[in-house]
Amino acid sequence: MQSWGLTDPGCVRAQNQDAYQIEKLDRNSLLCVVCDGMGGAKSGNIASTLATDVFVQEVRQSWKSHLDQEKTDQILRNAVKLANFTVFDQSQQFPEFDGMGTTLVAVLIRGKKATVINVGDSRAYGIDRSGIRQITKDHSLVQMMVDRGELTPEVAKTYPGKNFITRAIGTEATVMCDIFHLDVAKGDFFLLCSDGLSNMMDDQEILFEVVHGVNKAHCCKRLLAIAKNRGAPDNVTSVLVLI
Repeated sequence: MQSWGLTDPGCVRAQNQDAYQIEKLDRNSLLCVVCDGMGGAKSGNIASTLATDVFVQEVRQSWKSHLDQEKTDQILRNAVKLANFTVFDQSQQFPEFDGMGTTLVAVLIRGKKATVINVGDSRAYGIDRSGIRQITKDHSLVQMMVDRGELTPEVAKTYPGKNFITRAIGTEATVMCDIFHLDVAKGDFFLLCSDGLSNMMDDQEILFEVVHGVNKAHCCKRLLAIAKNRGAPDNVTSVLVLI
């Protein structure tokens, strides 16, 4: 497996409140996570960095290469739970951190299996010979409206309040996460990203850059350049994995 990651403040914001980590757990296992913080200039970056650090540390401490899928899922859920508790606890203890929170999307790849977990609207995409598909489902008000048939997916892309999320790490004492299981093969890709990228590019544009870009190591830079050429009003983060 090969992996690359990149984060940037974008064109408008002075501070980068996104965070990511790539962690090799053992010879055949890789963990990647992206968090997009919120809560104002003083606390959004704290929330994302704290959640990323706690999540990765908890998975690493509990990880054993022989674990079955059920135990792997439990480790990931526990790591989300601990990240949520840690961010929430900090927000309760310190007034300057009041209301802070963060999205979280992660993938754990082991051999021919991958597990994706998410809270919020940062996304995981799977890319293979059949094309690209969004694995995660946004926890957002607009997505709820799409699910109820009140908006089409096309209208939702530019609908006011698009970034109002319905779940986040650290905003409440407990949080629900989604988990997905996928089979992977050599040559497949995973892309994790914050909405600073997904709001600037549609799926087919991402597919083209990942699949047809000559140098995969520069793909995250190309994605960032496109987002910034379009104004990049938010922080932009992407992590790409090639199986």
